[in-house]
Amino acid sequence: MTIRVATEADAQYADLLCQWYVESAKTRGTGIAKREPAYVAQKMASGDSIIAFVDGELAGFCYIETFDDKTFVVNSGLIVNAEIRKGGVGRAIKQAVFNLSRTKYPQAKIFGITTSLAVMKINTDLGYEPVTFSELTSSEDFWKGCKSCKNYGILMENERKMCLCTGMLFDAADKLVQVQVPDFAAVATPALPVAHDSATDPETDSAL
Repeated sequence: MTIRVATEADAQYADLLCQWYVESAKTRGTGIAKREPAYVAQKMASGDSIIAFVDGELAGFCYIETFDDKTFVVNSGLIVNAEIRKGGVGRAIKQAVFNLSRTKYPQAKIFGITTSLAVMKINTDLGYEPVTFSELTSSEDFWKGCKSCKNYGILMENERKMCLCTGMLFDAADKLVQVQVPDFAAVATPALPVAHDSATDPETDSAL
């Protein structure tokens, strides 16, 4: 397995990743914010995303967004190929994007909102804690990303104080908990199809 910072050349995968987001939303039946290929490609070009491959085939992706003058960082859009979930790929990507966040924005609070139990477990291993939405960024740019989620009405009815997602926050500059990443060389991974997917919400992390 190869996990690395995505580059401008990886824009060729943006359309497929966005298809995976759509398919994941249908499969999971929960809200997932919509992403556009141009936005995904921009995150690749800026060095603010992590991409993963297994046997040379696209396996997963996640990116970084910053808010409030870079005092808050969110690891967003975690997506893993549907055919290889539960094999540790999502966990490895989360570790990599977390480390990228800590490297690029060492003083920032790292947060996410998710409906995925698997993501909550990984976040907990990384040192995140569940918090109320009031502890997260108040940036309109972040919350408007929820507009494409089917649960947006619930969020607004509750004055952005709560929704179906759980807020999680890493807020300790001197604390870095490493997730155990499996030895992928020893794991037999099935061949990847050209379609189908997985992720959450505005972390919106995905299914793993």
